[in-house]
Amino acid sequence: MELPQDPIMLMSVINMKLRDNYASLDALCDDLNLNKSELLSKLSGAGFDYLPEANQFR
Repeated sequence: MELPQDPIMLMSVINMKLRDNYASLDALCDDLNLNKSELLSKLSGAGFDYLPEANQFR
């Protein structure tokens, strides 16, 4: 799966997938074969943090 390179678009796509299909970021990363550390780094660099209790980036 090709994810957007733009961090805002990436955050939007990831949040949509988390909301609609996955109970956690770990489940999403495992299923889509994504490197969780790289994803967190890219999104945190754009000012977004993952909130596990909400299962989304803000």
